[in-house]
This record gives sequence, C-alpha cells and structure tokens, in this order.
Amino acid sequence: MTTEPVAPFLPVVALSPLSASSAVSLEADALLGPIEPPVSPCRFCGAPLDFTFVNLGTSPLCQDHVRPHEFNRAEAFYPLHARVCRACFLVQLDEFVSSERIFQHDYAYFSSYSASWLRHARRYTDMAAERFGLTSNSLVVEVASNDGYLLQYFTEKGVPALGIEPAANVARHAQAKGINTLVRFFGRDTACYVAQVHGQADLLLGNNVLAHVPDINDFVEGMHLLLKPDGVITMEFPHLLRLMEGNQFDTIYHEHFSYLSFYTVEQIFAHHGLTLFDVEELPTHGGSLRIYARHLASRCHPTTSRVAKLRELELAAGVTDLNYYAHFEENAKETKRKLLEFLLEAKRAGKTVVGYGAPGKGNTLLNYCGIRTDFLDYTVDVSPHKQGNFLPGTRIPVCHPNRIRQTRPDYVLILPWNLREEIMEQMQDIREWGGRFVVPIPAVQVFD
Repeated sequence: MTTEPVAPFLPVVALSPLSASSAVSLEADALLGPIEPPVSPCRFCGAPLDFTFVNLGTSPLCQDHVRPHEFNRAEAFYPLHARVCRACFLVQLDEFVSSERIFQHDYAYFSSYSASWLRHARRYTDMAAERFGLTSNSLVVEVASNDGYLLQYFTEKGVPALGIEPAANVARHAQAKGINTLVRFFGRDTACYVAQVHGQADLLLGNNVLAHVPDINDFVEGMHLLLKPDGVITMEFPHLLRLMEGNQFDTIYHEHFSYLSFYTVEQIFAHHGLTLFDVEELPTHGGSLRIYARHLASRCHPTTSRVAKLRELELAAGVTDLNYYAHFEENAKETKRKLLEFLLEAKRAGKTVVGYGAPGKGNTLLNYCGIRTDFLDYTVDVSPHKQGNFLPGTRIPVCHPNRIRQTRPDYVLILPWNLREEIMEQMQDIREWGGRFVVPIPAVQVFD
C-alpha cells in the first residue's frame, strides 16, 4: 500500500473583487513609479499641499540628543519635506510629531548661552520700554519665554512681566531668576486664562516662536484675545526671503512648522483682526523680521512706510509665484555635494575636522549630508545641557569647547553659522597651531 505525501497545511484566503482590484492597482503603481504620500491641507487656509519646496529626506528631532545610556537604542526619523501652499504661499512641514513630544521632552535649547542673543534681547527691551512708554503699571507677556533671557531685562526696569513657556525644564531656570513663568502651550485657551488671572498685555511678544506652532490660527487668535485694545504685539522670526537668498536649508527642521514671508504673515494676522503697522529687518538667524501688530480697530500706532516697502519688495521677488520656490531644492543638493567634497579631500589629506555647536540647524545639515564620525570627530557646545551627549541621528559626541584646544584640529566646522563672528572671536586661538574655520552655509567657506 502506498501513501501519497501530505502537503503542509496552508490557509486558503479568497480574494474579494475589491482585494483583487487593489492588487492590480498596486502592481500598476509599481510599474508607474513610487507611490506618493497623501496630500495634507495647509495649516492656515486648508488648501491642498502638493508643491515641493525642498525634500531633505528623513531626520530625528533636532534637539532630542542621545544620552550615553540610550546610545544603543533606535531613534525615530521623520520626513523633512517642506511644501508651498498654492493659495496663501505659506511654506510648511507636516506635523509628524506633536508639540508636546518636541518641547516637553527635556528640551535642550537655552537662550542664555549666546552672548550676542542676550545683547539683542537687552537692546529690544530698551527700545520697547521707551517707544511704548512701559511702566510699573504695564504688563509685558512673552510667549515661548525660554529661560528668562529677555524678561529679566524688563524686570530690571521694574516693568511687570509674565513668561509662557511649555518646556518645564527650561521654565524652571526662568523661575529661579524670579521671573513669573507659566508652563503651558500658548493658544486661545491659555490666552483666556492669562487675561482672566493676570489681565491683558500692553506688550505681547514672541521671538522665534511663530514658526514653531502647528496650529498657527489658534496661536494668532490667542494673541488677539490677550492683547489690550491699544496694546502692541511684536514677533520675530526668520525671513523666508533671506532663507532662500542664503540657501539656509538647514534651518528646516521639525520644530519649525512654518517658514514665513511678510506677505503670508500679513494675511494670517488680518484673518484674526490684527494689522501690521511696522516691520524691521534684522540680521539675527541669518536674516529675520520683527513685526509690530495692533488690533485693527486701534488708532494708536499709524502704519509706517516700511510696511508697504517690504510688501512691494516681496511681491517683486516673486513670493506669489510658484516658480520662485522651484529651484531651492537643487541649491540644497549642490551645497551638500560641495561640503562632502571638502570633507573627503580634507580626510584623504590626513586632516582632522571637528564641529563647533550643537544647534538644530546643525543636525539637519549633518543628517541630510550623511556626515558622521567618519568625517567629524566630535563637536563642542558651551551649553552643559548638551555636553556629554550625542547628536541625534549622527551620534557625534558633544564635548566641552576646551576639547578643541586639547586636540588641535586642522578645521573647525561652525554649525551655528549665524553666530560665526562670535564663535571665531571666542576660538581665535586655534590660529596658533594653524587651525582654520569652515562655514557651510550658503556655500563652503574656509577662514584662516
């Protein structure tokens, strides 16, 4: 008697017509090319986002430094694909990571470690106190007040100040300085709470926060609610025109949800009953704007000629023409190629290269270019909150600045290139052993 071999049991799955058509569709997609990700709506106006500004691949959170005990753990990487809205021309990233995840997870950025930024903050408080007649009867509220780097100067003047800062570990440093700081995200709800408990603001300010909010409508409406009828808002943010002119693609990272032109910000503020009555162009962060806003109904501050001039400048540049944005990605690619060419040549010649700084922009640059310890031995930073850790993604160690003097490298790559003058002055003694500075943006430059 012979026995037929028994086939292993395999479950039989019947394909429904829908499943079969899906399989055919997937096969057709594979032949036609890669499947595109779903199109998201614009965070301001809701129009579909289908026009690419620049695609920088994927990257981890730029301030999520890796501690030594976490070194063997995997990191999450998220897309860095910025798009332009065809309707309002807001350049933006999708919200892949919540604000809570970014800012309430032992946030690593402390404003007070930059001497030039402290000088900038002091100059601002002197100007604002005089221009707007701030006294002991006024209230200044800063949104994203960080470690009290700015409000400390209003406190010195006897002007009541309140900080609103979502990163609890950073807010504690402000509170230790005696600055009243509320640990909350800002929006409509927080604005109503502060107005009820502390009163409305005579001056409501925010430096480098407008670009950091995923719900920009909630944020600007909150400012409208918290501002006194004749109060003033000032906001500082990197200017999209300067970002593009300076090829500053490295300033694109997950904390920065939006990249702002004056044209688009005017639309957003007007939508929430606020008008921009003045604007200044600043050198900070590679070129920023400081806008001045008031309630539409207020007549306290007439509109200056600078508003119309900047509006005309942007329109002439082409901010309302998608062709204006079309070539930025290729510029980023070419900068990547040239930086890698420089590093390859230096390493093949036996030169040592290290970094200076551990800023968010540096992490975008290093991850986009694929630069790790094969090119950069280490980087340094003055902030003790970063020293002893590793950069996200690249796992480059972060050391005290004295490490440079101990190891005497041939090249120091300045990652916070917007502070290059300050850094080159601090580290000028590298010239004693023939060390040279390298600045990567807008293109590779070497300084003796």
